[in-house]
Formats: sequence, structure tokens, C-alpha cells
Amino acid sequence: MITVGIDAHKDSYTLVAIDEVGKRVAALTVPARKAGHTRMLEWLDGFGMVKVAVEDCRHLTRALEASLLLAGHQVLRVHTRLMAGMRRSSREPGKSDPIDAEAVARVALREDHLPTAHLAGPDRDLKLFSDHRKRLVEHRTGLQAKLRWFLHELVPDLEVPSRGIRRPAVFEQITRAIAGVDGAVAEIARDLLADIVALTQRITAIERQLTAIVKVEYPMLLAVPGMGALGAAAIIGETAGVNRFTSKDAFARFNGTAPIPVWSGNNVKVRLSRGGNRRINTSLHMAAVTQQRLGGEGAVYFAKQVSAGKTRVEALRLLRRRISDRVFAALRQDEAARAETVHRIPITLNTTLKSILTAAA
Repeated sequence: MITVGIDAHKDSYTLVAIDEVGKRVAALTVPARKAGHTRMLEWLDGFGMVKVAVEDCRHLTRALEASLLLAGHQVLRVHTRLMAGMRRSSREPGKSDPIDAEAVARVALREDHLPTAHLAGPDRDLKLFSDHRKRLVEHRTGLQAKLRWFLHELVPDLEVPSRGIRRPAVFEQITRAIAGVDGAVAEIARDLLADIVALTQRITAIERQLTAIVKVEYPMLLAVPGMGALGAAAIIGETAGVNRFTSKDAFARFNGTAPIPVWSGNNVKVRLSRGGNRRINTSLHMAAVTQQRLGGEGAVYFAKQVSAGKTRVEALRLLRRRISDRVFAALRQDEAARAETVHRIPITLNTTLKSILTAAA
């Protein structure tokens, strides 16, 4: 079987085909445009059965992956750190697009269990909406801080609640307080307040969208105690497909809830992982805090660990890992349910078509 590696850039795609022993067979460079996609697919058809691998730069390869997947090709994703090691072991020195594409192909030929690309689904929508909401919240926070200093100058007696400049009642309170004040500071403060109000409305609308998608597509994840819609959306978007993880332990290493071994000899020790995906880790932490605060199974487990001699921080870490395992299982169930629904649709369509043809005969 021929293996094809692709090095993607904003303006061009470079493809290199290698045989089963890693020898270069052919190479092609096409523009990263619709015509280039057509030329690339025609070139791939000339090899018959091929394995296609792309460098994992999804901001550059989304359209490329979609064209390949719609044409019926399986697309593997190769992490850049794997390419670096393959380039160093190559007999051809230097760095170029063909060298990088050949490194991608050789990694795909050598490595098993590489991530597989798939067409965008609700998980990408959740990722995009969640990231957009995060940017809007950060922008609003900066405006709120600036507005507070201006309010301290204009109306120092005004009591503004902590984290309160996002509620309609506080908006009205500030509007009344600076309504009759003249000057540049007051005018800028009114502009800042208007921007904060508009941002808050947009943030609220995005939160409704996230909640609606999560409720429909990931009900099992949302059923995890302590898990809210925003935390679930962040986890789904950052996980990018739970089926790429072989076990709950691999998922825990990815999100930073698995401890790191630091021992030698008979003295077994571990330390806290400071790595992993911090957004997922934060969502799991908030779920753990919520469980511990509201009671139930999580609070019982937390109390049991504290009574066994663990500190409250250590007990919370153990609860966070426990929730990670629960989240992994819930994501697997939701993904399986979605896959079953997708596979069921063609059968229904074929059955309907067959009944129509039978009636017409």
C-alpha cells in the first residue's frame, strides 16, 4: 500500500508518496485552493488504495481533511514532535516541504494508533463557541476593571458589588449614578458601560447555544453530578473525540489528573501533575468543588478520604480524578449513542426507498 504524507501551508500543499519500505515514489505540490484540491484527489486516485497522513495543524488542514474524507480517504494526523524525530533520522539533510511531507508519511507508516480525522460535528461547534465566549468574557473583564476606576473617580460613594457589573440591576444603578455627570471621564464611562451591556448580552446568548447543544448531544456527560453546561462544553471541545484515548488512564494523563511517578527503589512516591489540558482540569475541579459543597456521592467520598488521613487538598485531587473517570465513561456513552444514530440513518433511508420502489412496481 502507498502511504502519502502531506505538508500543509496557507498557500500550498506538498504531497509525497512512499512505498511499504519507506522509499519515495512520487511528489506533488498544489495550491491550497479548490483547484488544488481537485488536482490532489486526481493524483491520489492514480495510486489506488492509499493511506493519507497530514501534519496535525488543524487551522491549516480543516478544508483539506474535509476534501479527503468526502472523497472516501482515511486521514491520519501526525503530531509535529514525531515529525522532528523522523527528519533527524532521514538521510536527506535540511528542511523543506517535500522533506516534511516525507517525514509525515514515514511516521504514518511506522506508528500505530495515530489519531484519525473526521468531519466536523457538534464537538467542534462547542469548541468554537466556548473559545469565543472565553474571549468575550476576558474582554468584558478588562472593560469592567477600567469602568470601576472611572466610577471611583466620578461617584466614590457608589457601592458596586464584586463581580456585579454583569447584572441588569447593577447596569441600571450605574446608569442613574452617572446620568447627570459631565466631562470626558463620564462620557467614556457611559461608552464602557454600553460595551459591557452588549458583551453581556452576547455572552448570555452563546451560553444558551452551548447549553442547547450539550443537552441534545451529550446528555450522559451533563448528568455527571456537579457538571454544568459550560464546563461540559469546555471538556467536549478540548477532548476533541474521546475515542482517541485508549483508556480512562490515558484521558487522566491528558487532563492532568493522573499523578506523575517520582520514585526509585522501594520508596514509591508520586507528585501532582502540573501539565495536561488546563481547561479540562479546571472544569473537573469546579465539578469536584460543587460535589463537595452540595453533598451526595462526591461529598461522601471526600469525607472518607479526609477521615483516612488525607488533607482537604489531597482529597479534592482524588475526587477530581474520580470525576475524570466518570466523565470519560459518560463521553464514551454519548459518542456511542451518536455513532449509532448516524449509522441508523442510511438504513432508514434505504428501507424507505425500497418501499417506494415496491409500491411503484
